[in-house]
Amino acid sequence: MTMIEVAALVVALAFAALVGYLVPLLIQLRKTVAESEQLLAKMNADLPPLVADLRSMSQNLNDLADQARGGVEHAAVLLHAVGEVGESVQQVHNVVRGTSGTLLTNVASVVAGFKAATQVVRERMKYEGEPHNGG
Repeated sequence: MTMIEVAALVVALAFAALVGYLVPLLIQLRKTVAESEQLLAKMNADLPPLVADLRSMSQNLNDLADQARGGVEHAAVLLHAVGEVGESVQQVHNVVRGTSGTLLTNVASVVAGFKAATQVVRERMKYEGEPHNGG
């Protein structure tokens, strides 16, 4: 065998060894590419409805935020009105408290006068049946 034949034989053996290692690698690569294609196809099928659902949820969330904002505005108006009512009640309370001394004095005077008048009437009725001047 000549040198060229030996070199050709070595190259052929190296090529066979390389092919022996590359064939399983290429088979595994082909399986991986097929699974990736299936995954991409599934994602292409599932992703648009998911995006539509996300958009719908986002719209619902925006609507809820608008409703909450409106509710807060109504509550603020209500609380403002309640505050004004509270101020009015406070003013009435201050007026009543300021005049309550004279009002209570007037009531007490009327009650005392009524008691005195009742006492006088009782005393007179008690003595009506008795003779006057000891006689």
